[in-house]
Amino acid sequence: MTPESLHRSATGPSEGLPRRRAPLLLAVCGGVALLAAGVALLTRDTDGTSTTSGQDAAQEAGRKHAGGGGQRGAFAGPGAAGEEEPPPPRFEEAVCWRELERFDAAVSMENFRAWAAPLLASGDSLVTDYLTERLSELIGNDADRATEVLTWARDAGADEFEVLLAALRRSEAVHHGQVTTRMLAQGMDATLEGGRRAGILSALDTQKRFDPSALDTLKTFAKDPVSGEAGWAATRTIARVMKRDFEGRGNVAPYMDALLAIGTESPDENIRYLALSTPMHATPVLDEQTRAQYAKVLTQEGSPDGREAAAHNLSVSGNRQEVLDLFSEAFGNERDTCVRWALFRFAARASGREALPVMAQMAMADPRFQPLYQIFEQLYASGHHDFVRLWNNLPNQDPFGCLVGHD
Repeated sequence: MTPESLHRSATGPSEGLPRRRAPLLLAVCGGVALLAAGVALLTRDTDGTSTTSGQDAAQEAGRKHAGGGGQRGAFAGPGAAGEEEPPPPRFEEAVCWRELERFDAAVSMENFRAWAAPLLASGDSLVTDYLTERLSELIGNDADRATEVLTWARDAGADEFEVLLAALRRSEAVHHGQVTTRMLAQGMDATLEGGRRAGILSALDTQKRFDPSALDTLKTFAKDPVSGEAGWAATRTIARVMKRDFEGRGNVAPYMDALLAIGTESPDENIRYLALSTPMHATPVLDEQTRAQYAKVLTQEGSPDGREAAAHNLSVSGNRQEVLDLFSEAFGNERDTCVRWALFRFAARASGREALPVMAQMAMADPRFQPLYQIFEQLYASGHHDFVRLWNNLPNQDPFGCLVGHD
């Protein structure tokens, strides 16, 4: 458990196949029994013999959905137009499903949905991973293809939607301005179901940065009282892009402003907590104005989780003595045990051994903290000055059950 934690509660493939897809193909072959049933290419009669009725169904799906593929078998390879597919090989459990290699080589944007449908119906997570990666490769850096996949996502079934958005999120094309703009617009579309909007906004979290317009759109939406699940996803996306931009030495201030606005103005407690807590994963240095806003959250936020988050963020930035004075005052006014535990331990994070007098006062105000104070005092006396080492040497990091559930 980290000291930042505030939550109270994640035969070989044939030559010629792309090297980075080989492990997935091998894994898919390992689940061949489930694949055979899900893809419906091979079925068994009651006497154990193979039939080819499943392939007929796959071919019919290909004729209905694949553009220009009217007379081809659903999994026919290049050059097979106008020819009847030979019966599929007899199923042997020890051998990889051979048709998978042909799918991998011949699938295209035009026939992907139809060809993938029987595979996806297997419900196998390995198949889902493979389809996601293959579609991401098909999209590549092509903005038009990315936009087409986004169009498919409007009416896709739940399992297909998951593959489409995951593939889009992984593709290079998702970074094109026109694709980002289209995804934002679709995520704001009130005619779409909330979970679908959340999925679209979540797929933006691989962006390298957000321009002011995109950031303002997400912030405004997340504060909307009816944004719900999609507003939560928008908030998380802001936080993840902030972390990436921060690590690339970008300007973190606009993201912090957006998250603080959400964290103080959203009527949804879960969204507020997410907005207030996520900066701890980037631990940016807070400017004076931002520290003042977090100090206000520490004393006025209605959610105990939000107050804990504020204590953490203040402990890693700002004047040490000012932080200790603020924590001491807040501890006296605080009635939630878990927030008090956050103020106590994060006082040590803010000032190290210098925090011991303030921690002693806290222990006098609340006798439950006296044994904890003695432990911190002993650890400092034994030479543990770095907070991470001190935290890792605590005999019990969760003495009040705050990190796994409410007290």
